[in-house]
Formats: sequence, structure tokens, C-alpha cells
Amino acid sequence: MTAPILSRKPPDASLIASLARLLGERLSTSAAVCAHHGRDESYHAPHAPDAVAFPRSTEEVVGIVKLCAEHKTPVIAFGTGTSLEGHVAALAGGICIDMSQMDQIIRVSTEDMDATVEAGVTRKRLNEHLRDTGLFFPIDPGADASLGGMAATRASGTNAVRYGTMRENVLALTVVLADGRVIRTARRARKSAAGYDLTRLFVGSEGTLGIITELTLRLYGVPEAVSAAVCAFPSIEDAVNTVILTIQSGVPVARIELLDDVQMAAINKYSKLAHKVAPTLFFEFHGTPAAVAEQAESVKAIASEFGADDFSWATTPEDRSKLWQARHDAYYAALAMRPGSKGLATDVCVPISRLAECISETKRDLANSPIPYALVGHVGDGNFHLVFMIDPDRPDEIAEANRLNDRMVARALAMEGTSTGEHGVGYGKMDFLLAEHGEAVAVMRTIKQSLDPGGILNPGKIVPVQKLQP
Repeated sequence: MTAPILSRKPPDASLIASLARLLGERLSTSAAVCAHHGRDESYHAPHAPDAVAFPRSTEEVVGIVKLCAEHKTPVIAFGTGTSLEGHVAALAGGICIDMSQMDQIIRVSTEDMDATVEAGVTRKRLNEHLRDTGLFFPIDPGADASLGGMAATRASGTNAVRYGTMRENVLALTVVLADGRVIRTARRARKSAAGYDLTRLFVGSEGTLGIITELTLRLYGVPEAVSAAVCAFPSIEDAVNTVILTIQSGVPVARIELLDDVQMAAINKYSKLAHKVAPTLFFEFHGTPAAVAEQAESVKAIASEFGADDFSWATTPEDRSKLWQARHDAYYAALAMRPGSKGLATDVCVPISRLAECISETKRDLANSPIPYALVGHVGDGNFHLVFMIDPDRPDEIAEANRLNDRMVARALAMEGTSTGEHGVGYGKMDFLLAEHGEAVAVMRTIKQSLDPGGILNPGKIVPVQKLQP
């Protein structure tokens, strides 16, 4: 999908001078730094900002936003750049706010099982900090993303089937609005009926409604016992039906990941593993030793009904880490199968009862395509992904991958699913929103224009609005 056409003008010299006075050496106009901040992990064409700011406090973010609002200059928040739908592309130029130096863990409450962190803290760093508390933060999208970015994109990942997504695990946010006002969306209470749910409004807003600078997050107790297993199946339908019956049976599995035969061959080669090359499920079980054993036996019984091979267990922390790192490296493993390729990664999510049908129809669609692809999925919640390994210099391959993606999204929507389970919209999936949400897109546009009337916050993303003022 091509980027929306937005007018672009160089920032005023007076704006750059004012930002330099505010930030000193923490403002960069280096071409290399700007280029790095205009791209993500996707195939989408990069669009570099004109300058990159590295604030260290909410107050500095306020100063940057106010100056940009005064000069009608775009502002794009940047976490770690691991998004997949062009979220950080500076389509109209402007100032990128890199949150990486806002990396303080402000507070951890073991009694209340929550923590407040600055937006630049990454998920791995938070969990390292929590190591001796008996608590952990479970949302794991694979990449070591910043927690602010994870909230902004409503990230989820491999643990979502048990612990939910960022939507369920963000208790409160501190947000800088387009006019420089600072709001806190909620208190630390686990529930509230006081006013509109502003926290959920900003979770998933992709930097188009405000800049997240602090988050209060829900934490969980580290399970007493953890066990992981790998199990191959005769067909992808058998694997998916195992997932469906497991969920319908109420087995509280922590992770259920699906990898097709192509993806298994890729991770075997990339991660130096020796799993069977067949449709495969990765499982993880959390709880007491007795509960973990009971969950595993229940799933083994279900899997056997669908012709599964015996489970291959990874019980030690080292083996589990190797197994899940291989799963997290699936994207790069797929690209390594076609050296020089770029990944056109996409995802949909459907009701669990339609998952086998959606994947089967998608695989039949793909069977006639010359473009190599791999399929993976957080199938415990109905979400699966395709990675097309495309030659970036061949427009015909990009067009064919987009055609197949369009058909997959249309299929998911026809099954009462969504065009994106976790990648988000950015500008890569804007065209699908109207088909999915209808008149609700106009409501989204109204909210955007109300909170950001000048259109300075990450323009050209999620919903199309008026261009920036010249």
C-alpha cells in the first residue's frame, strides 16, 4: 500500500533553533539519524523526519510539542522502531520524538502488583528489574519493544491467550496532548466507573491523539511451574482444531503458537533446531506443578484425537528460552530463506470457531502464488500472520502480495474478524478501516480532529484527515 500524499515543507530555522536551545545536543539533524527514525521493520517505504529530539522528561516533551504546534510542524513519537505498518514514517516530515532516554522505572508495588514506568522502558528491562520481586509483565510481542510503543500500538503477542493484550494490562497513562496539555487518564485502581475510559482511547492510538510519556501497568506473579512443548500434526487443519478444542475445553494454556511447515523449516535452519517439518504447535503451561501437569495431559489427549506426534518437552529455563527465541525469530528466519528479500508481514484475527476455515481458505489462495511465504499465529486468540518474502525491486511481487493480503483481510472481515489483530493500522492498513468499521470511522476522525485540530500528531496514520496548514 502506498503512503497517503501529504504536503511536506522544511521546518522553520527558528523552530530548529528553539528546539536546540531546549535540548542541546539531544536534538539531531544528522541525515543518518533521521533516516533511522523514518523506517520500521516492514517493507513500507521509509520517510525520514527533518530532526530527531531525545527528551528526558514529560516537561521536555511538552516543550517540543508546544513549539511544533506553534510552527504547525508534525510530531512523530518513536519507541524502538519495531512496528510493521509504517507507523513511524514521517510522511509530512517534521520532528521525531525518540523516547529512548525516558527510561526510568518510577515505582513498583509488589503489594498492588503494578508498576509505573516512563515510555522508553523496554519490556525486557522491566522484567529484569522485577526479577527478584516474584512478579513479571507478561505481554510479549517478540521484539524488545518500548512499553510506550507497545501501548500506542495495542501490542499483544505470544502470551495474549492467557494474559490479554496491552489493552487489558495498562491501568493508566500520562499523555501530552497536541496543544501541550498533560493529562493522566486514570488512577491506580483496578476498576473505575468515573467518566470516559480515556486510557483505552489512547491505547492503540499510534501517536495520533497524544504522546504517551508514562504508563502504569498490571503485573502478575511468576508461576511456580512452567513447561513448554512442541507437537507436530498431519495437517494445519488438525493443528488448528486442536487449538479450538483446547480453548473451548477451558484449559488455561499460557501460549499456543502455530507454525506451518515452511516456517518450521525456516526456524530449524536459522536457529539450528531439528524439529519435524510439519504444521506444529508450540505450547506453554503456567501454574503449580500439579496444575501444569493436568493442563499438559488435557492438551495431549486433545491433540491425539487429531493425529498429533508425541510432545517434545522443554522443561528447563534454557530449553524454553531457546524454543521461544526461535519462535520470536520466525520473521528473520523466513527472510533468511530468500536472501535479500524484505518481509511483507500482515495479520488478521477471527473468532476462534472460524479460525480453521480462515486459515484453510487462505492457504488454498496462496497455493497458486509464486511468492514464497510462511504462516505463524497466536492462534489461541484467533490471530495469525503471513510473511511474504518479496524482492523489494520487483513491483509485481509487491502487487501480488498486496492482492493476496487484500483477499485475506476481506475473508477475515466476512467471518466477523478484524483486519489486524496486533500489527495496528499505521498507513499500511488504513484502506481496510472503512470496510471493518463503517460509519465508526467518521467518529474516529471527529475524535482525531477534536484532540489534534492542527493535525500535527503522526499525520497520515489510522484515519485520513485534513492536511497540515501551510
